[in-house]
Amino acid sequence: MSETYDLYQQGRAHLKKGRAAQATVALEKAKRREPEKASIREALGIAYLRIQRYDEAEREFRAMLDLSPADHYAHYGLGRALEKQGKQLEANGHYKLASSLRPQNEHYASRILDLDQEGDEPNEPGEADGPNADPPAS
Repeated sequence: MSETYDLYQQGRAHLKKGRAAQATVALEKAKRREPEKASIREALGIAYLRIQRYDEAEREFRAMLDLSPADHYAHYGLGRALEKQGKQLEANGHYKLASSLRPQNEHYASRILDLDQEGDEPNEPGEADGPNADPPAS
């Protein structure tokens, strides 16, 4: 086995045990060795989501889509990262892509419905975060 694969497996084991922060250490090392491996980027994106490092999760899922534009889970993961950053419109687009790529996955479709029911929120920088913006609802 390669050292990169061992690091990847170590990261996945940490994720499985609910230790996402520890997972990022091994997975970041693995990514430095093999940045073109979508499986490493996916696991790292998941770990970042779990520790609420949403901008980093976004970067990992975007990198996955650069490697494989039709990856349904990458679209879903990117949607989650975007949604958590308040970018609902862009997130919804990725949920719709994930759902169209994997129509049998009801969870993907349910994310679309959840956002559609919330309505369209501002998605451009400054619109939602300007000095006169209302505070976000809890």
